[in-house]
Amino acid sequence: MEFVSPEGLRLDGRRPMEMRQIRGEVGAVSKADGSAVFEMGNTKVIAAVYGPREVQNRGQQMSDQALVRCEYSMANFSTGDRMRKPKGDRRSIEISLVIRQTMEACIMTHLMPRSQIDIFVQVLQADGGTRSACINAATLALADAGIPMRDLVTSCSAGYLNSTPLLDLNYIEDSAGGPDVTVGILSKLDKVTLLQMDAKLPMDIFENVMQLAVEGCKAIANYIREVLLENTKQLEHRRGI
Repeated sequence: MEFVSPEGLRLDGRRPMEMRQIRGEVGAVSKADGSAVFEMGNTKVIAAVYGPREVQNRGQQMSDQALVRCEYSMANFSTGDRMRKPKGDRRSIEISLVIRQTMEACIMTHLMPRSQIDIFVQVLQADGGTRSACINAATLALADAGIPMRDLVTSCSAGYLNSTPLLDLNYIEDSAGGPDVTVGILSKLDKVTLLQMDAKLPMDIFENVMQLAVEGCKAIANYIREVLLENTKQLEHRRGI
């Protein structure tokens, strides 16, 4: 199947190095301490953060840092498939772990000992790049909750199809079985917090694909900063500051 036309366009009309349209919004769940909705093209994710609060299971309490817990799930209507995935299937557990580890790298857990922070992420609509969208939604929700972070962690994927590096794969491109690199970075600190790859790539091509994903992460970080700044301005306006 041809994923890039001779004119250099992908199946959805994007250029190889073009990202899908992104949209973020905070305050989606009023009862949560922080929440956000994040969209990457047709992939739509909602995240809610509760905490820092008292540790529910005393045996898990840590005297020098906060406990970070994460739960990932997919809404039954998110893919259009009739198959119902049982809660706690292996993929959900793996992605929950990936999100938790990525978030732990940016949260200043040492400032909140003997407490716990719960991050809930649900995919409302899936069209490729769900784990990246989940990480971006969780970052927005953590910032909305006022949880101290070293930097904003953002994530994006890139792949290699038809001998072309492609940024931000959609579901059709993702399912093609080609190499696919998902990256999470702390953009200001210039640190990588997540790197996952399906299938092998020669080193020189891998560097190009990874660099493309990093550029995507940086663009998302800039956008998230704009969303948070706009939200702050609205809060100031409401309070008459």
